[in-house]
Amino acid sequence: MLTTQVLGAPTEDNALLITADSGQQHTRLLLDCGADVLREVPLADILRIDHLLFSHLHMDHVCGFDAFFRANFGRVDRENHVWGPPGTIAAIHHRFQGYWWNHARDLHATWFVHDVDERLVRTARFEAHEAFRDASPAGERPHAGEVLVTPTIRVSALPLQHHGLSLGYVVREPERVTVNADALRSLGVPPGPWLARLKQGEAGPLELQGTLHDSAALRDRLLVREAGQSAAYLTDFLLDGATHERLRTALAGVGTLFVEAQYAPDDEALAVRHHHTTVTQVAALARDAGVTDVQLIHLSRRYRRAQWPELLAAARTLAPQARFPDGWLTAVKDGSGPEPVGPLPHDA
Repeated sequence: MLTTQVLGAPTEDNALLITADSGQQHTRLLLDCGADVLREVPLADILRIDHLLFSHLHMDHVCGFDAFFRANFGRVDRENHVWGPPGTIAAIHHRFQGYWWNHARDLHATWFVHDVDERLVRTARFEAHEAFRDASPAGERPHAGEVLVTPTIRVSALPLQHHGLSLGYVVREPERVTVNADALRSLGVPPGPWLARLKQGEAGPLELQGTLHDSAALRDRLLVREAGQSAAYLTDFLLDGATHERLRTALAGVGTLFVEAQYAPDDEALAVRHHHTTVTQVAALARDAGVTDVQLIHLSRRYRRAQWPELLAAARTLAPQARFPDGWLTAVKDGSGPEPVGPLPHDA
């Protein structure tokens, strides 16, 4: 099961926290880490984040890294991984070096930082006991779509254009295989370790209570296969025709799309100039990809609160399932929170 939480307020820095729960194991991902996005996340949950994945290295997506690193710099109970576009290794190395490590000899953590481009994934290793001094080469491999695979999730990185490379991410659970309880009862054989072997693809005859059964026939009779849950995160990118078609294919079957909705339809020229999207562009993408749930994030500060329902209505003309994250429209209804005061330099 995937659970998701959008972090940060509307028109402020946003990020996405994803937890994949297989029932036996959890994998937690933090996608982007802008200013103050972790203030609403309990420390215990920050300590359990397995992978931090940056879309790109603009300040509003990276400047909260210190809060994440402060909690986890010496962590040894799980691996420490940071992913991002080319330049991530260098940028994070500088962040590591921005502190006084006079007690480094007492630390034992290892950090892996990964640069992802269209063709390669390049990894560097940093040792805390060395005061994070060296970016030691830790291998490179072809980028064939999926950059991260665990027993609970598969993460694909999608190259996008934002006056440079930005990465979108698609997170999918593996296929779920369950046992049809009624079919098992009709077989008249009690459950046991043999079911696990059957799920794992054991071939040949299988002896159950003195009777030989064909494994393939048993799988067809007893096992039910269904796709796992999925989510995608796309932010800060130019959505031209070619990108639309490429993403339409990449998002096929995705359950929830978290996507930037930076500009109103009338401001498409600004979206193109700054390599951002309009609400109707992303709504059309969600419609064409058949995405079930669309959550609009990364709103521009140029629009006042009273305009947010208009932006949502424009998106819903193309994708009726489009919505803002839970609670975002509360600020419109009760007037809570500061009124946006105009665009910041990064969102023009």
